[in-house]
Amino acid sequence: MDIPEIRCRLLEDIEELKTLEGYLNAGYPGYNTLFGRDSLISAWQMLKIDPSVARATSRILAKYQGEGLNPRAEEEPGRILHEYRFDRRRQEELPEWDFPYYGSVDSTPLFIILVGKYFQETGDRTFLLEVWDNVLAAFNWVTDYGDTDGDGFVEYRRKNRYGLFHQGWRDGFEDHLNIKPPVAIVEAQGYVYAAYENIVGLARDLDQNGVCKEASARAQALKRKFNRDFWMEKEGYYALALDADKEQRRAISSNPSHLLFTGIVAEEKVRPLVSRLFRSDLWTPYGMRSHSSEEPDFSPDRSHRGAVWPHDNWIAYEGLRSLGLDNYANRIKRALLNAYAELGKIPEFYAVEGDEVVDLSEPTPRGVSANPLQAWASAGLLDMIWNDQ
Repeated sequence: MDIPEIRCRLLEDIEELKTLEGYLNAGYPGYNTLFGRDSLISAWQMLKIDPSVARATSRILAKYQGEGLNPRAEEEPGRILHEYRFDRRRQEELPEWDFPYYGSVDSTPLFIILVGKYFQETGDRTFLLEVWDNVLAAFNWVTDYGDTDGDGFVEYRRKNRYGLFHQGWRDGFEDHLNIKPPVAIVEAQGYVYAAYENIVGLARDLDQNGVCKEASARAQALKRKFNRDFWMEKEGYYALALDADKEQRRAISSNPSHLLFTGIVAEEKVRPLVSRLFRSDLWTPYGMRSHSSEEPDFSPDRSHRGAVWPHDNWIAYEGLRSLGLDNYANRIKRALLNAYAELGKIPEFYAVEGDEVVDLSEPTPRGVSANPLQAWASAGLLDMIWNDQ
């Protein structure tokens, strides 16, 4: 299958998930609705292809931004939702939740990042003015509700005992990451740093000098503290998280690859970080695993403890490109194209066992089910090959 044919098929994927409002549902057949994190990242992936997706996504998430305190929904002022099941019958599948449900630590900083990237791409000042109050509310959530202990890091701990236990991208109802909450997950700190930097640029354009100074000061303080507290000197890598006792969860995972686009990584730590990502316990011929094969809880077909996620790889790819490390970025692109060639699609996630890729979106006795169509998988690969011949 050649690149133009893959590109056409990926565009068909995107059209299947696009709503009348213009944002992308997370996937199909599962998650066929609005998700904060998923919709924001897929909109970012589509920016150079169709920036209207980013505008539509930012607009609907601003519409449902948290206003009050509702523990059943984990709603807080300024917080961006995790999921909204508009269909009442699908809401009843989770009777202990109120919808929209807001249990996400990263959708709020990602909202700020997307607005910033959309403005950089389009210069659409009218839209920026439309959502500026929402950006400020999101900024306030990060600094007030996201950082409840005032240590400079955003943490999560569920407010609803039936809610998500883990609330980063490797989310879930159980403690599959083995971290005592409140959890300061590594990639969310990078997202917050990037959000602060985006606010600096947006506030400067709007002559909001006070906001600009505050965001800049917070960014500088966060970068210093992060590189001190999360870095594992022996491993030459960042910890997966800090737990309730501010102790490092010293697992090797793909999560620190998300830091590369954000600017939070200290200059002297970039090369060790990148080198570690491409060691054989994380790297495969079909992309980067979510969890190192050397970890005791690794399993190649567990969604968050070893499977390969295309969107996870795209974020690493984007970071490597932003740093001018195109050789590494192109390794990721080739790996995902290898997976597409083998599977005939790019599903939500898949397993790699030895040198073989295993399609987890097909019925198997493994008890693992990936979506065959996922917005941030399709849009990520589409972005990678958009300008290829």
